[in-house]
Amino acid sequence: MDRAELVSYLDSYLRIGEISDYGPQGLQVETANQEVKRIALAVDVSPVIIETAVAYQADMLLVHHGVLWRQVERIAGPLGERVRQMMAHGLNLYAAHLPLDAHPEVGNNAVLAWMCGINEVTWWYSPTNVPIAVVGDVPAQPSLDELVNDINRELNTSATVLAHGPKRVQRLAVLSGFGADKVAEAKALGADTFLTGETSHANYWAASDFGMNVIFAGHYATETVGVQALGAHLTEKFGTEEFGMETRFFDFPTKM
Repeated sequence: MDRAELVSYLDSYLRIGEISDYGPQGLQVETANQEVKRIALAVDVSPVIIETAVAYQADMLLVHHGVLWRQVERIAGPLGERVRQMMAHGLNLYAAHLPLDAHPEVGNNAVLAWMCGINEVTWWYSPTNVPIAVVGDVPAQPSLDELVNDINRELNTSATVLAHGPKRVQRLAVLSGFGADKVAEAKALGADTFLTGETSHANYWAASDFGMNVIFAGHYATETVGVQALGAHLTEKFGTEEFGMETRFFDFPTKM
């Protein structure tokens, strides 16, 4: 598939041009390779992840956390090494950070909500110009232990739990990655339980103060679901005889 055609589709589907972020999203590294037949998917970019994508003979590495952030850096040091690796092997890099958090179908938070049994969501928390987190009722009302066991199994993680709320989960707020400082906002939305990624000592007592269950399932683990869902979407759409696209997710957990 022509790279320009694929990038145009991804930019539109993920609303890259509409969602403000901490750095430019979309095609971050453009190489001489203009044909995309294989896409390697990962959460992050690192030398070992690039090497793995190259060994897979990928034409594009599609990630959640790209290489361009708020401050413009010199193409030197670790950033320079990553860019040189990709350029040398014709590996294009496409990143979708907040656009992948916010997507209603393949976004991290939408997929986590579906995984936890939420049927209808309300969007909340806008770090830039669009909301990226979700909250909704859980019709099955599982026990907190049941929900945590399901999350651990589905995400292959070991969640840290602050059990300061009810024993059965009725309304769940979800914010992938770092959301430890959003306990009060989740409580204000009527949630009794809050699923997020990273833990935070500074916000430990908020769970107790607001009588909330907080599930810290890991920054990495909570952000594996979006790229995998996006890969499945691309395979369904372009894995046809006409396009013949292949995708594969590569798991490099950070335990964070």
